[in-house]
Amino acid sequence: MTDRRESIRSNAKYLRNVRPVDPEEICEYVEGSPHPAVVRQTLREEAVDLGLIERDDGTFVPVDDEPIAPLERVIRAFPADYERRLEDLLADRYGPRWYDGGSGDLLRSTIRRFKADYLEGRPVEYDDDVAAGYAVYHLPGYYAAVQYALDDLAERGLLGQRLRVLDVGAGVGGPALGLFESLPDDALCEYHAVEPSAAADVLSELLAETDRNVHTTIHRTTAEAFDPRTVDESGTFDPTGPSDGFDLVLLCNVLSELEDPVAVLRSYLETLAPDGTVLAMAPADKHTSIQLREVERELEDEQLWTGPGEGSADGDRVTVYSPTVRLWPGERPTDRGWSFDVGPDLEVPSFQRRLDEATPADDDEHAPGEFVNVDVQYSYSLLRRDGSRRIDLSLETSDWAKMAEMDRHVTNRIDLVAAKLSYSLTDDRNANPLFKISDGSESVDHYAVLTAETALNRPLLEAEYGELCSLEGALALWNDDEGAYNLIVDEETAVDRIA
Repeated sequence: MTDRRESIRSNAKYLRNVRPVDPEEICEYVEGSPHPAVVRQTLREEAVDLGLIERDDGTFVPVDDEPIAPLERVIRAFPADYERRLEDLLADRYGPRWYDGGSGDLLRSTIRRFKADYLEGRPVEYDDDVAAGYAVYHLPGYYAAVQYALDDLAERGLLGQRLRVLDVGAGVGGPALGLFESLPDDALCEYHAVEPSAAADVLSELLAETDRNVHTTIHRTTAEAFDPRTVDESGTFDPTGPSDGFDLVLLCNVLSELEDPVAVLRSYLETLAPDGTVLAMAPADKHTSIQLREVERELEDEQLWTGPGEGSADGDRVTVYSPTVRLWPGERPTDRGWSFDVGPDLEVPSFQRRLDEATPADDDEHAPGEFVNVDVQYSYSLLRRDGSRRIDLSLETSDWAKMAEMDRHVTNRIDLVAAKLSYSLTDDRNANPLFKISDGSESVDHYAVLTAETALNRPLLEAEYGELCSLEGALALWNDDEGAYNLIVDEETAVDRIA
């Protein structure tokens, strides 16, 4: 069997440089002339190592390692294929009317319980019911959020069509499904999930819907116990070696559940390929969002271990790629760091609508929409080891005011450059729009307050999350109630979006 596999591999290596690899052709060159279906299955199993993708006609060709194209659409809905797969899973577990009667009551009480546990900071234990409820309530939002976050990389051509991915604390699979949705049909993805809980059973079902060129493995162990060398059955994979490592490591909605998130994130940063990226995500709430920034800042500039005798180049240090910025040489932010992005609401998926509408009329706790969760709100951090940043700019105090020195500018009109790190934070439609801004030097929060909209300052409203803007003639004030600086943007202020 080993000789047959090696023969198939050898023929594929030769033919891939000449023409599409056809299983029906290769079987003629292999001793014993195995059936083409056997050859095809072997090629599928060896596709990652050989760098081959399977085409619709059943032949295999080398993957093109061109960058993945940026997201060119708004994500409107959770895909119907995954929606049906999840409903099938729920029906298998709880019956065809899983959303009604005792099973519906069980899922609704489970969702209420893990939401309350989360808000109170208590650990959530993932049994089968929690995993099912978590999928119903959270899967769509995380599916969308990861695509928006990864678009920071795609816009700069930093995600190739050949990807080795490690998903730590993969849960029920929202981030994984979002990642796969962002890949073109001719991409080749080697995906490894680390998930010890019952959520892995849901993940396994949903991964069955993925493309044939997405090769998935689930490792049922904890983030702390997982050994990255086990991703290769041959035992030759060295994640710290110059030719190995992961192109993308996902740690989505997991850091807040770890006893030592800094140590765990550090260990996975060391498994990155030289041009790889860690995407860490957290819910947008105050506690987890601030914790994410604290972890990001503790690891920033840290020297990564790269093996005996290997150097101390800048490329071996942890760098914050995005969305937060570092615009002043030698300066780092020490404010509380609460910052999150917001995407358009999704359409209500059928499984959320069914569960919500089937709530008994005598349930006094229930308000319509309680079990519908289509918000897309998330905090994220992209970390790299090659020194690159999405916004690479060094400012001079001769041209711009520095937030670290804002105290001396209070009551003056100043010029500054900052990244917009929120959408409007005011709930009252009649209140002035308020945006968190940052230049990476601040020790307290800074906000831009639009008090009088004009054609010259409208770009502040139009700028996207993470986008850089110059504010000329902004009035610096101290807000004693909030303990923050307000930069007043009015008819005397000009705002430009900086590409």
